[in-house]
Amino acid sequence: MTVTDVRVRKIPSDGKLKAVASITLDDVFVVHDIKIIEGDNGLSIAMPSRKSGENEFRDVAHPLNTETRDYIQEIILKEYREYVGIDRESVS
Repeated sequence: MTVTDVRVRKIPSDGKLKAVASITLDDVFVVHDIKIIEGDNGLSIAMPSRKSGENEFRDVAHPLNTETRDYIQEIILKEYREYVGIDRESVS
């Protein structure tokens, strides 16, 4: 599987949510609403989720292993940093 396109949309906010991304996989499948979040340990992603009847959030789509999650996160955060003009070395 290869991420063939990444689209980032910055969210105007002072909160932890910095942007929302969409990725295309192998030019045939799109995942929308991946959140880019600033946490205590720097930037990370949160997969698209939906609120269940019990007021809990459940992922709608997600990687099945850490290797795939790391791959997707690396590509999305690289695109986000380029989009907002952040040098990776200056980010904790």
